[in-house]
Amino acid sequence: MTKIEYNHAHKCIVISPLEAPHDEDFELWSTLFLHADEITIIDYAQGADRHQLRFSYQQQTFNLNFEHYSESIWINGEGHEAEHLLAALAFYLS
Repeated sequence: MTKIEYNHAHKCIVISPLEAPHDEDFELWSTLFLHADEITIIDYAQGADRHQLRFSYQQQTFNLNFEHYSESIWINGEGHEAEHLLAALAFYLS
């Protein structure tokens, strides 16, 4: 089971899957993880050590990030309005 925690101090949602996805599988994993009626995927960007999937929820934009070396996965909001929705998004994804 994937653990989803809202971190108020860092204004992000920390995602802790039982097993982190492999680097080359993150795009598929993130698409499946965010498959929900109220979420729309915008785009996907892949770098050397970080991947990012941009999506919208309640008309605000967010980033699902994966840092390869630390196997860290987190969601951050793009802007003040999105940051205010992080707790609601964490609840929605749970």
